[in-house]
Amino acid sequence: MRLIGEDGNQVGVVARDEALRYAQSRELDLVEVAPEARPPVCRVLDYSKYKYEQEQKAKAARKHQKQVTVREIKLRPKIAANDYSTKKGHVERFLRHQDRVKITIMFRGRETTHPERGERLLMQLADDVAELGTIEQRPNLDGRNMTMLLAPLKAKEGEEQQDSRSDVAGARRERRQQRLERDGEQPAEADEQPAEADEQPPAAGEASA
Repeated sequence: MRLIGEDGNQVGVVARDEALRYAQSRELDLVEVAPEARPPVCRVLDYSKYKYEQEQKAKAARKHQKQVTVREIKLRPKIAANDYSTKKGHVERFLRHQDRVKITIMFRGRETTHPERGERLLMQLADDVAELGTIEQRPNLDGRNMTMLLAPLKAKEGEEQQDSRSDVAGARRERRQQRLERDGEQPAEADEQPAEADEQPPAAGEASA
């Protein structure tokens, strides 16, 4: 086997027993890292530390991976207004969860002779949810079905919009508070004036009631 030392340098091609003695003399483990190679490659290392590092790398890789989920919504070219609103609500919910949405228009019978109706419906839906998603794949007719793929807007863009709305709301609250304080000070000053007048002693020669 080809032996790699604890420092990462090659020790050479040695017998298995010699490799074991080399690892034991350093109180380390002998780990086969490339069994398919000819000769197989083994490394001398601390196996517990090596296993921990591999788990951490795998965890970091999973953390940076973004799982892509594609949801599907099916419509008919002559869908009723109430049904359309319901389906649109589903699309909006999927996009908010950062899922892609595949919209499928199902044609039946002679409906296939008017594919423009399906395309018009798909584009209307895309316009209705434009604040949450964008067209990733334009309407495409495949047999009796026409499909379109919507992708959610980037989370960063959504956060910027949320921050902008928060700033506007905060400015409105501040202006409202200032207005309330300004309006509230005027009556308070008016109420204090009679109190001060009552505290003044009556003028000389003035009969008291």
